[in-house]
Amino acid sequence: MTCAPPCNSASLTLGLETSCDETSAAVLRGRGEIRSLVTAAQDHLHQVFGGVVPEVASRRHLEVITRVVQDALDAAGVGFNDLDLIAVTQGPGLVGSLLVGVSVAKGYSLATGLPLSAVNHLEGHLMSAFLHYPGEEPPAQDLYPTLGLIASGGHSDLVLMQVPGKYRTVGQTRDDAAGEALDKAARLLGLGFPGGPALEKAAQSGDPGAVDFPRPETGHFDFSFSGLKTALVRHLQEHGEPRSEAERADLAASYQQAVVDCLIRGLRRAARNYRVRQLVLGGGVSANQVLRSYFTQLAADLGLPGACPPLSLCTDNAAMIAAAGYRQVSRRGPDSLDFDVFSVLPLTL
Repeated sequence: MTCAPPCNSASLTLGLETSCDETSAAVLRGRGEIRSLVTAAQDHLHQVFGGVVPEVASRRHLEVITRVVQDALDAAGVGFNDLDLIAVTQGPGLVGSLLVGVSVAKGYSLATGLPLSAVNHLEGHLMSAFLHYPGEEPPAQDLYPTLGLIASGGHSDLVLMQVPGKYRTVGQTRDDAAGEALDKAARLLGLGFPGGPALEKAAQSGDPGAVDFPRPETGHFDFSFSGLKTALVRHLQEHGEPRSEAERADLAASYQQAVVDCLIRGLRRAARNYRVRQLVLGGGVSANQVLRSYFTQLAADLGLPGACPPLSLCTDNAAMIAAAGYRQVSRRGPDSLDFDVFSVLPLTL
């Protein structure tokens, strides 16, 4: 069956996500009902290196992607003949990893005749808050303008959603992303991989006010985290390695708090400036409980709905790609098969 725009609420979309080190496939009904979501993680492969190795990631995608897709179809109780659309991430991300997902998606499209949608990974993260499981309501509503904060290992972006499908990046990091800053701190403190969750775990027993780390000021709505990383390096040079787990926890908590304060400050400024009707949080760092708490409090202070995706949908996943692809095809129709992948792909639709 083919999907002639606009799609309807019963349409089934197969989503594929391979932008980094998560091999993910999902079946979505309509705009956001998750019928299945299967993700194969690679943390165990990259842990020894202390970070994601692109070649290792792409090879692993090749090894598992067809099985992951079949598992997602089986979990949803459907086959390719039941689908209406295939959506796949075309960027931004690791080029080798992206090529695996896009090549498989194009192959499925050619073999089945299903239309194809090439999705910006960042739009997918914004769509995470609009997802839900059967019988549940999505956290976010279609209220515009909506302001989204995407916080991940590669991005710290403030995106104004003016109307469906129309995005404007109003703030972004000038150097390092929030997730990268957290990962770097975890490595410096010897907390393990993946860094962000390891730092958060260590910070739980620490005092966020123990060390006065800077909150870099950029003006307007941009972020900067390179100076914060430097401040941690200098602290360790001056004071040496933490002498106890309690001291390590205090450093982790203080550093994490500085990152969160910077993100919330930028979000608050932009929300007031653009008089938005809703706040949305997305990206891997949105799983951080301190950030989620401050985000929820900010939304309450501003009198706005604040939508956080469930923890299982904060990291890279194919359900968010399927949701973005569905909306995209409804707006402008499917993509031709000659699209490329991009390591950098601004969200300017």
